Amino acid sequence: MIDRVTIQSGRYHDSVRLMQASQALRTTNGVEEALVAMGTELNLALLEDIGFDPQTFVAAGPNDLIVAVRAADEATVDSLEQVLADALAARATTGGEGDLPPTHVVEMAAAAIDANLALISVPGRYAFVEAMAALRAGLHVMVFSDNVSIEHEVLLKAEAARRDLLVMGPDCGTSIVGGVGLGFANAVQPGSVSLVGASGTGIQQLTCLLDDAGVGIRNAWGTGSRDLSEAVHASSTLRGLAALDADPGTDVIVVVSKPPAPAVAVTVREAAEACSKPVVVAFMEPGSTLEAAANAVLEKLGRPSVSFTSWPIDDTGHRPGFLRGYYSGGTLRDEARFIIEPITGPLSLTETGDGPWLVDYGDDEYTEGRAHPMIDQTVRLERLESAVDDKSVGVVLLDVVLGYGANPDPAQELAPVIRALAGAGVAVVANLCGSRSDPQGLDYQATQLNKAGAALFLSNAAAATRAAELVGGAA
Repeated sequence: MIDRVTIQSGRYHDSVRLMQASQALRTTNGVEEALVAMGTELNLALLEDIGFDPQTFVAAGPNDLIVAVRAADEATVDSLEQVLADALAARATTGGEGDLPPTHVVEMAAAAIDANLALISVPGRYAFVEAMAALRAGLHVMVFSDNVSIEHEVLLKAEAARRDLLVMGPDCGTSIVGGVGLGFANAVQPGSVSLVGASGTGIQQLTCLLDDAGVGIRNAWGTGSRDLSEAVHASSTLRGLAALDADPGTDVIVVVSKPPAPAVAVTVREAAEACSKPVVVAFMEPGSTLEAAANAVLEKLGRPSVSFTSWPIDDTGHRPGFLRGYYSGGTLRDEARFIIEPITGPLSLTETGDGPWLVDYGDDEYTEGRAHPMIDQTVRLERLESAVDDKSVGVVLLDVVLGYGANPDPAQELAPVIRALAGAGVAVVANLCGSRSDPQGLDYQATQLNKAGAALFLSNAAAATRAAELVGGAA
């Protein structure tokens, strides 16, 4: 085998395109390993972890494109040039009937079509300018981009309030607008329940639980994970709450958030109590779960509470050791933390050598220059593989999030490492967050992960409870 690393200075591609290029190279005959990525600190560390010599990319920076290949011989590496070019090539415009005219700025796009919403997905350093242009063009805005400063977020939301518009984001990964999913939304049935929330995976979990219970969704507006911080003070959440209260198609409203600033939580609760419609408030804090929030919605609708779908296995008899959590959603990680800590004691929220921890691999520090782990599982897979031989690990907990935009078949990539973990005596517990209409196939994913050795729960709270029982010694 030979390694070849090339650096192309100043050449940028979005993280999804880079992930697709990496996959195209990896699946070529004679290639053992490949990574096409921007030279961020995380990607450089990943290259070193998978065995590439750090001296070959020591000069790379975050604005440089790195192509690293390990292949059978020089001829194989040389043959990859066209594969890489094809994978990175921009899609050609067909110019066919019905295509939108090419536009280069938001204002031109807004003038070209009858739209009222702009979805911004560009590198974070450019997102503020594009989002502000959309607001000034009279459009509501969903900012999918992350790594946007909180100062820019405050300015965007102040401008939106002045123009009576809504900003969803920055870092808004999930929304459903009038029954249409955007970003990482799930394929849930339409209905009369609407959500607004500072949590992408929190929204996904709640909409999937409600779908499992036969309840449909009308809207689910993400506000960005920092909306309930002191600095932003729930600007988009409060505007969204008022709009949903006035929406004749909404019967029940849900507000969901990562742990909010205490004073902001009070403000939001007061606004919820003032609504004319029933509102369920689901803040991630001790004693609060998304499963309980879903059942509270059922109560508001006059329906009985339910137990949500699970796919258990015999996961007793695992080797003793710490619990480690490998999450792609921050809210799901926080929910698990509040359930587990009363049993295990304090959990670290960063990767540490020893002791129990829960990590959110969807956090900005892990996603700069690469796709979100719901799409690209490379970082999580590498960390999970390292747990196989780590004798201090006894229980592994993770989330597997399905839906539009997510990895097309996460079980295919996860099953081998789960099988290795189970074979080493590690208990594996997973929250399978999805709906039966999701393109990945909920039951198919469950079957594959079950066969590999994972106990699965549609409810993240139920998965965390089971992991806590296992590490705490319960049968």
